[in-house]
Amino acid sequence: MAASQTFSLLAFAFSLLAFASTVSSHNITQILADSPDYSSFNSYLTQTKLADEINSRTTITVLVLNNGAMSSLAGKHPLSVIKGALSLLVLLDYYDPQKLHGLSKGTTLSTTLYQTTGNAPGNLGFVNITDLKGGKVGFGSAASGSKLDSSYTKSVKQIPYNISILEIDAPIIAPGVLTAPAPSAALSNITGLLEKAGCKTFANLLASSGVLKTYESAVEKGLTVFAPSDEAFKAEGVPDLTKLTQAEVVSLLEYHALAEYKPKGSLKTNKNNITTLATNGAGKFDLTTSTSGDEVILHTGVAPSRLADTVLDATPVVIFTVDNVLLPAELFGKSKSPSPAPAPAPDTASAPSPAEGPSPIAASPPAPPTDDAPDSAPSDSPAGSANSKSKNAATGVNSPSLFTALITFAAVTISVSLSL
Repeated sequence: MAASQTFSLLAFAFSLLAFASTVSSHNITQILADSPDYSSFNSYLTQTKLADEINSRTTITVLVLNNGAMSSLAGKHPLSVIKGALSLLVLLDYYDPQKLHGLSKGTTLSTTLYQTTGNAPGNLGFVNITDLKGGKVGFGSAASGSKLDSSYTKSVKQIPYNISILEIDAPIIAPGVLTAPAPSAALSNITGLLEKAGCKTFANLLASSGVLKTYESAVEKGLTVFAPSDEAFKAEGVPDLTKLTQAEVVSLLEYHALAEYKPKGSLKTNKNNITTLATNGAGKFDLTTSTSGDEVILHTGVAPSRLADTVLDATPVVIFTVDNVLLPAELFGKSKSPSPAPAPAPDTASAPSPAEGPSPIAASPPAPPTDDAPDSAPSDSPAGSANSKSKNAATGVNSPSLFTALITFAAVTISVSLSL
């Protein structure tokens, strides 16, 4: 093969790799950093951690506000309220200018991130998009009686069909969003919140051990809590906590919290070890995370646990329930646990045993297959956007299989070219 042909093949292969890396992810803060007009909006995306949630999703539309439009929110409300308002501007579907002006029947309802918070009864988590006369497109809350009080002004950027960024001229305000109570009011009774969420055993342990005060002292700077349900403490394999020393109980309970605000979106994009309140040195009492679809799995080195529900997400505090008690390896690692009785030697060869020992919690979900960037897709959008979702899915631009195929093809091309 001629050198020019080989070079052309190599160039094509590398362009495929570049294309694959481009369409497989996005970074909203980097995109908006090039536009000073959105500096306030961009800053609040970072402060509220909404940027992590946006970056963790593969089909999304962000309705941005310029600095002037953001002035009605910025500095006038607590971060938890601003997060709620901005969550209504993140649509779990792809809309570009062409799609806005080509809506079936001229109107549709679109699911927003606010719908995923659990704080949006009825239609409060949906946005009404209507193509108006004269080429205008209006946006408003889907709640009954709400007006289309925001309008599309211009396109900012599109990466089909991954992310679309569109400018609107005013916030979309659902009833009750701006009057939500400050987090301090909700956190005045952490144990009450936990008991209501089915975590009474955990709440009682926090109070009796004194660790509750440690949690409360961390609230101002940021706190993330992973609360095991009452059923988790009853699961087979959970150690007898009465046999632990007071110091070990404290470490166990502190292991269930982080001294930072880390909502689900941040956990989904996390790639590093996470230090807990129990961490007392490098690599001690750490957690790692992985994802399976839209689910987040916590790994302790002993057994995994799935993030179940969000009890409270009020910046800078978030409280989750988890399926299993988090057992740190420093307290419950293999050297700390009773060894199982040896099984009799088989007469014939059998399948190899798992690399890791049996999980101390029988109810643990299986660990996800990979640590790749998480994928998620809108699953609770109303019927009005179903057609658009299926179209986007058929495009397949962001699917892991396409990415893998492109990488494989490029690698084969490079290999053949070099051999010739």
